[in-house]
Amino acid sequence: MKPIIKIENLSKLYRLGLVGTGTLQHDLNRWWTTSVRGKEDPYLTVGKTNVISTRNSNRAAGELMSVAKKLESQYVWALKDINLDVNQGDVIGIIGKNGAGKSTLLKILSRVTKPTTGSIKYNGRIASLLEVGTGFHPEMTGRENIYMNGAIMGMPRAEITQKLDEIIDFAGVEKYIDTPVKRYSSGMAVRLGFSIAAHLEPDILVVDEVLAVGDAEFQKKALGKMQDVSSNLGRTVLFVSHNMASVKNLCNKGIILKNGMISKHGDVAQIIETYLLGKEINNNKLNFDERKGSGRVQIEKINIYANNNTKLSPFTGGDLHLDFNIKNHFNDDLSKLKLSCGIDDIYGNRLILLSTKLLPPKNVQIKNKVSFIVPKLPLNTGNYTINVFLILNGQLTEAVLNICSFYVEQGDYYGTGRIIYPNKGKFYVDFDVKYE
Repeated sequence: MKPIIKIENLSKLYRLGLVGTGTLQHDLNRWWTTSVRGKEDPYLTVGKTNVISTRNSNRAAGELMSVAKKLESQYVWALKDINLDVNQGDVIGIIGKNGAGKSTLLKILSRVTKPTTGSIKYNGRIASLLEVGTGFHPEMTGRENIYMNGAIMGMPRAEITQKLDEIIDFAGVEKYIDTPVKRYSSGMAVRLGFSIAAHLEPDILVVDEVLAVGDAEFQKKALGKMQDVSSNLGRTVLFVSHNMASVKNLCNKGIILKNGMISKHGDVAQIIETYLLGKEINNNKLNFDERKGSGRVQIEKINIYANNNTKLSPFTGGDLHLDFNIKNHFNDDLSKLKLSCGIDDIYGNRLILLSTKLLPPKNVQIKNKVSFIVPKLPLNTGNYTINVFLILNGQLTEAVLNICSFYVEQGDYYGTGRIIYPNKGKFYVDFDVKYE
């Protein structure tokens, strides 16, 4: 089957802080070399180690290497050697850390910017929503922008008119449809932009994290529409998001971008698992600024992870593990040691208390470690802080507020792909529904 998108050896090079190469002379040199003479861009070789071979003396070589390193530091490969075939009906989730190259890839796919090297072949009509107001003329009304966007996509006016009411209704901007777009809020612009992109029946729909600008209700509608476009109409969707539940629920394939290169691609569930396993858990740094107590027994190390895998970050619905390594400075008998852990939100509100007082150990000799396991973590995605307290023989030996923080990734708590947005609730709970 012929792929609907074929990407070959795609790369994008940027020079930091500058547009073009920085000077008119260099821009003309690049144009003459690449466009007229048909040769390789001379500025792609900046920083290659073989440039030092043109000088014989060690001093000259050292000076040239210094210059090469300086030049190399000014250039960044946003994308490097991307090769990918996308088939019709594929719904691909593109994930990765900030700066991995996700948005750059979508901009090139949407023809917003050109690749430095490589090529893309399309076999269908493409529509995209990359940022607020993409493709809008601010002086034109919402209605006029709908017709303009449709015309750019090559759609006849009659076909756009047929879809007009549906586009306006989905976007929820009926009252302002004849108002210039420059008067729209960012949320209104996103709603109208997505509605145009989704309803004008493109063969390929490209959507960036821009949907995060919209409200929770619209995000739900947008995800539902993308499901309809992909499942029922057989369209191809490329979707960038940091919301793993949305990616898992919407996509059948996934791509991890790392440092501008494809780290892995394949089944979306495996891709998400690989991505979460590869994320570093930033709990090794402990903050002892507010340390109190006698200090006979103290916290030495804390490990926070999920599902009994020390490399897996905590996520909603997973088993949360908290390992507290303790230092017994005076070899005290720890049989009566009480350890309490408070988990707070970023505003200092206590959400969870874990304590050996609530579940006291029975005939267990504590050596140097106490672990708490929270099955099916109910916390919604976000940042949380830990406060820890150690009491030995009724005396406070360690109390540290905000000793460390951790981040909870979005997880599929109910196994349905449905999520609670953080502004709608901090906790997930198990519940039943009955109908009569």
